[in-house]
Parts: sequence; structure tokens; C-alpha cells
Amino acid sequence: MALDPEASLPATSAPAGGPQGTSPHPPPLDAPVRRRLGRHRLTLLIAPIVVLTIASNVGDALATTLAPTRPLLLVLLNARNRNLILVTNDLGWVAFYFVATFRLLISDPLFFLLGRWYGEAALEWMERRTRTWGETLRRVERWFAKATYPIVFVAPNNVFCLMAGAAGMSVTGFFLVNLAGTVARLYLIRRLGEAFEAPIDSVLDFLTEYRIPLLVLSVVLVAATSLWELRRGDSELDAVLHLDDDLEPEP
Repeated sequence: MALDPEASLPATSAPAGGPQGTSPHPPPLDAPVRRRLGRHRLTLLIAPIVVLTIASNVGDALATTLAPTRPLLLVLLNARNRNLILVTNDLGWVAFYFVATFRLLISDPLFFLLGRWYGEAALEWMERRTRTWGETLRRVERWFAKATYPIVFVAPNNVFCLMAGAAGMSVTGFFLVNLAGTVARLYLIRRLGEAFEAPIDSVLDFLTEYRIPLLVLSVVLVAATSLWELRRGDSELDAVLHLDDDLEPEP
């Protein structure tokens, strides 16, 4: 990714708290002062996040078909733990580690930079983006600052990567810990796949036998879920598409 995480640092987050115009939450105690960066730079983050979000949705819809037939494509689209467990025994270790590591790591720097560049505004956006994480985000923020490196190592997901950036974690430290945690996670999944090879093969045989009806059911479920989230106003894709309005509102 041709992004310069050190350029124009530190960045800022404008107050965002609804009609009152103030944030309901104080910024992290150790958060650096940030300044506005402009929509052109934010676009560099939004575009790949949109592509990855769409790819993940496609992977969810086609998982039952791709797992037994195109395992590598499934990993490229959506490297969820369940998908990795299903396909690990059908992939050589080079393909598994290289492709899965690439897919898991590609989005993490994007969310890290969101947090690093926009600080509190990015945290508030993540809080609104998903109701599940929104309810717990502020609860973990305080102790996250005390255990940033262990948390990023154990759970290098988008939420914690964004929090790491907002907390001022160093770029070098983030990439090293994130990479180490991702490889350790894949190693455990690889060992789990070996230990439960027979049950996993049975699941793959089932998916192969009922491939067409399962594909139809999967596509319908993903489409219905996406429409339901869109109507509720908490669609992941919709939140990403409006990210520029939330972080860089018009003056």
C-alpha cells in the first residue's frame, strides 16, 4: 500500500457529537493532537476499504461453494477464521500462509491510519459503525492503552487496529506486532485443521453434495442481512461510503 503513515502527522479530529456539536467522550489520555488532513487523503483509505468490504460480502455469499472447490479464492475474498479452518487442509503451507497473511494484513494498516490521522473522530465513527462494537468500544478504550501491544498481537482486527492508531502506537511497533499476531493465529488454525481433519472433510463433503441449494440459501441470507442492516442504518458498506462525511464534514 503506497501510503505514507508518517506524512503530515499528527492529524486532527473535528468535534463530532451530533446536534450539540461536541463530543460525548473525552479523547484518549495519551492521544496526540491532530489536524484536518483533507478529503483527498481520506479517499486513499476509503477506496480500498470499500473494495475489501464488498469482497468480504461476496466471500460470505459464495463460501459454501468456494470452500470445497476454490479454497484459495475464498481466502482472498474473505479470510474469516471459519473459512481458514475449512480450507487449511486443502492448501499447501506456502499458499496458506502467504495468501492468508496478505488478506488478513491488507486492511489492518488502513484502519490503523484512520485512527492515527483522525483520532477521536475515527473512534466515534467506529462506535456508530457497528452497534455490537459501539456498546463495548468505550469500555475497552481505557485498559487498551495499558495493554496495546498484547491486544494487537492477540486480536489484530479492524477495531483494535483503529484504536492502536488513535492511541499513538508507533508505526514500526504496530506492523511488527500485527504481523507476528497474524502469523501466530494462522499457525494455530493450521494445527487445528490437522487435529480435526476428519470432521472438516465431512463438512466439505456435505458442502459439495448440496452445493446448489446451499449456494442459493447463502446468497439469499447475505442479501437479506445486507438489506436489513441498510434499513436499520448500520450497514457496514454504507458506513464506509459515508466515512468522508463523518470525518471531513463540509465547512
